[in-house]
Amino acid sequence: MKKIFTFICVGIFLISAICLDVSAAKKSSKLSKEAVQEMSDNIDNLTKKIYARALLSPQDNETLIGIKIQLDNQMLVATATEMAPLYFKAGNVYKLRGMKAEAIDCYQTILENFSDTALAPKARAALAELGVTVTAPIEAEESEEI
Repeated sequence: MKKIFTFICVGIFLISAICLDVSAAKKSSKLSKEAVQEMSDNIDNLTKKIYARALLSPQDNETLIGIKIQLDNQMLVATATEMAPLYFKAGNVYKLRGMKAEAIDCYQTILENFSDTALAPKARAALAELGVTVTAPIEAEESEEI
């Protein structure tokens, strides 16, 4: 009887611990406005350095990588339209640094997840500059129906 009671108590404890983790993850799923503003400021500073023909330090590279990782992690949890400008700015920094694959990834993320924002046409134009052929979603749907 003690074993069954102990087993039930341990089971309840484990389930409550899992539920607390899930609820904490839901609360922290959205980036705070301060975090979004900080990422935007960091990208703006990196853009200024590139335009000033200054070399990026290893810390600057680490900042850029950290921002991209944060954005990608946020996309896994939930999309928010305030992330579109961050992806666009990050894509511009990558494009200016000659990192074509990373820039294409940022611009394609905008087209796939934020196609209703004002940045979608700009992302499409940037992809065209990078040599990527972009098919409009409406045209693709019409060709599938035929």
